[in-house]
Amino acid sequence: MSKRERIAAKLFDGRDLFYFDDVNSTHPMVRKPDLRETDLRPQTADLRFDPLTGDYITVASHRQTRAFLPPANACPLCPTTETNLSELPDNFDVAVFENKGPAFGPGVGEIEEVSSSPFGFSTTAFGRCEVVVFSPEHEGSLGSMPISRIETVIRAWSDRTRDLYNQPGVVQVFPFENRGQEIGVTLHHPHGQIYAYPFVTPKTKQLLASIEKFGPNFFQELYDFEAASDRVILESEHFIAYVPFAARWPIEIHALPKRAIQDLSQLNEFEAADLAAFYKTLLQGVDKLYDSPTPYIAAWHQAPKVEKRNQFRLMLQITSPRRAADKLKYLAGSEAAMGAWVGDITPEAAAQRLREVMQ
Repeated sequence: MSKRERIAAKLFDGRDLFYFDDVNSTHPMVRKPDLRETDLRPQTADLRFDPLTGDYITVASHRQTRAFLPPANACPLCPTTETNLSELPDNFDVAVFENKGPAFGPGVGEIEEVSSSPFGFSTTAFGRCEVVVFSPEHEGSLGSMPISRIETVIRAWSDRTRDLYNQPGVVQVFPFENRGQEIGVTLHHPHGQIYAYPFVTPKTKQLLASIEKFGPNFFQELYDFEAASDRVILESEHFIAYVPFAARWPIEIHALPKRAIQDLSQLNEFEAADLAAFYKTLLQGVDKLYDSPTPYIAAWHQAPKVEKRNQFRLMLQITSPRRAADKLKYLAGSEAAMGAWVGDITPEAAAQRLREVMQ
């Protein structure tokens, strides 16, 4: 079976577009050009420093005009037709393109360090935001697609992770999928995103602090602890998935590779093929919990470019606020204001239910 390299193209305003074809795809190697009228891209957003937390906040007001739940005949992620000049000028299997209204970029470079006074400090929100379109079909979900298509998506994530880490000023690359209106999705078409940040994200800073506190074998010890628990829900040759000991969300799944790799670009061909089947089972299992599709965030935590990067291990985290068929968990006072979580379901009970639907 043959695997094509990515096919690079340009959109009407100069943004990058990449096609990733399935194994033995029949799509032509040369794709139709984007025929929309040439236009300028928005200015790179502002990055403001919050002295209360030490976090950076992106202020990207141009995102207010982005598409919001358009009908299928006006979807910007479907292949272009005579009546719908979309972001995808030709047919495709999987496509990745630069976001039209990015939170980071299009400018790239090193951000300025916080000055002696942290109050009122701002800099440029360098980086890059990309959209990963899982299918030309407007309906469906990643979990419902063939394993071969999921493997193509993984190949796209791997390619983009490798490329983005080589971009000037990019410190951390984050592939993720927001699924469902309850999560805040603004396009129905099956897709995900990749953010390339010019800094280490707050969540990863906390994890790096734990590694520093508990030692360089943190992830191996975490793997050993969770693998020996009764919260394991799925295991394959190269991966393991479990409900974490201190789960916050009603549905929360973590997954680790058995080999200590730092990001998706380091997967070998056997791991990538195994991950495709493994990931499909996880996503289908989440949807089997109830009679209707479950909203979720699937987040690929990858090692940032820091000195002790090799102490970090690639981790998938799938979370959902759905606590019953007709109920969602909302973050109110304690969680939203203070970051002090209260779990609604014991992780052991959640793992038992997930194991049952993964069969």
